[in-house]
Amino acid sequence: MGKKKKEVKEKPLEKMTAKELREVGKQIPEIKGVFGMNKPELISVIKKARGIEKDPKKTSSSSVREIKKKIKEFRLKRMAALESSDNKMAEIYGRRITRLKKKTRKAA
Repeated sequence: MGKKKKEVKEKPLEKMTAKELREVGKQIPEIKGVFGMNKPELISVIKKARGIEKDPKKTSSSSVREIKKKIKEFRLKRMAALESSDNKMAEIYGRRITRLKKKTRKAA
């Protein structure tokens, strides 16, 4: 029975260790001084040599402001729901607030 060889796929650069990135950097002739670089520097130099563009940030400061406005609105709705003893809706608004807070942390 013949053995099929799987194609070896390279890990994403962000998931590689600095040691692995140095090995990749040594193979690219345009890059010099890989042993004096740290991980973020290695990633950026390798991406530049390979022609990989940086990923643009998904959210900007203006969208963070919009998210914070929504959080304030949901807090007011949650307080109103608690005052009217609607615990179910208060819980739902609380979860929405938590999700929006996570989005602002990721954007920062």
